[in-house]
Amino acid sequence: MSTARVFVARLSGCAVFDPAGDRVGRVRDALVVYRRNDPPRVVGLVVEVPGRRRVFLSIGRVTSMRDGQVITTGLINLRRFAQRGGEVRVLAELVGRRVTLRDAGGAATIEDVAIVESGPGEWTVDQLFVRKPRSSPSPFSKGTTLFARWSDVVEDAASDQPQSAEQLVAAYNELLPADLATSLLELPEARRIEVAEELSDDRLADALEEMPEAEQVQILSRLDDERAADVLDQMEPDDAADLIAQLPTVRGEALLDLMEPEEAEDVRFLLSYDADTAGGLMTTEPIIVSADATVAEGLALIRRHELAPAIGAAICVTLPPYEPPTGRFLGMVHFQRMLRYPPHERLGTLLDKSVEPVSPETSAAEVSRRLASYDLVSLPVVDDAHRLVGVVTIDDVLDYLLPDDWRSADNDSTPVPPRKRGAAAVRRAGNGTA
Repeated sequence: MSTARVFVARLSGCAVFDPAGDRVGRVRDALVVYRRNDPPRVVGLVVEVPGRRRVFLSIGRVTSMRDGQVITTGLINLRRFAQRGGEVRVLAELVGRRVTLRDAGGAATIEDVAIVESGPGEWTVDQLFVRKPRSSPSPFSKGTTLFARWSDVVEDAASDQPQSAEQLVAAYNELLPADLATSLLELPEARRIEVAEELSDDRLADALEEMPEAEQVQILSRLDDERAADVLDQMEPDDAADLIAQLPTVRGEALLDLMEPEEAEDVRFLLSYDADTAGGLMTTEPIIVSADATVAEGLALIRRHELAPAIGAAICVTLPPYEPPTGRFLGMVHFQRMLRYPPHERLGTLLDKSVEPVSPETSAAEVSRRLASYDLVSLPVVDDAHRLVGVVTIDDVLDYLLPDDWRSADNDSTPVPPRKRGAAAVRRAGNGTA
């Protein structure tokens, strides 16, 4: 086994392989336990396996940690990870802590932790990569960095200053939104808020969209109104509407007033519908073009990086104007059909007229039935004048149908009734109807 020093922040995201060379997961963190007179001992790794389940991998089952990969001795126990008393997660809890360097070295912040093999199947903390406060008020000064042994520092446990979350945010930089949300949910509550405050508006918005509503409200309630409004501006309108609906009425109205007018208008429009209808499920930002737009133009629109796959699966064709509510809805063109025609072909000639739009009042159950019956990933929603007002996508329907805690519950969890929004929905819930 290699005795090379391994930095935990760089270890995060590395693939984990079994002896046969099959990848079984990715490293998300390392666990250590403190000792009285010796550096902390590594007890294991937190590994994410398929299905976004986090499991514990004992350090004794690790045969190699080098070249950006981890090799194990055999099968991994797939029991969901649960942190035990005395265990400290390096990235989630140790990185970012304030320490004092002995011998009048002053204060510093831990930015990374190096571990080494101290014996067969045993790893310990070897060095800390720390950063001292910047000596200059210049924004370009980041402070000096240095390596320190564990025995050279004293943890500033009594400090009432919040831990720095910058390094942890950097470690989460490459995570997909769903994985970022899972990582945040596994942090202690105080640490979760610290990291959320460090995330950019768009990254935090992406993470919130993947969280259960209770945790969404918890995080948003800890942000000041202006920051919260900026984050809501970055969210999909339907997700922002669902979140605002969970807030006290006064705060919700205050945030809507602070949002960008166009974004707030979309959210207010969605809030007028119950959550168990097509109007409550839809997004008001589909791709909309004229009948004269070409295949080349359509493909360019769905190629945008920030576009959700379900939204990019089809393009809506309408008469002007091209913002919901649009002119008369003409039909949809699926991206697979665009691939079968030359770039200059007009989209108006490729309409799939077999897809019948639904009204905003159509029940969520009927929307689900149509998506399943016709193998669709999105369904147009039109008003009484046949103007396009939005589309319902399969991901929003699944999010509605699955239990509220589906992101953290096991597959055999018992479904709970879908959430409701609006007075009419509350009345129906009281009557025992969907």
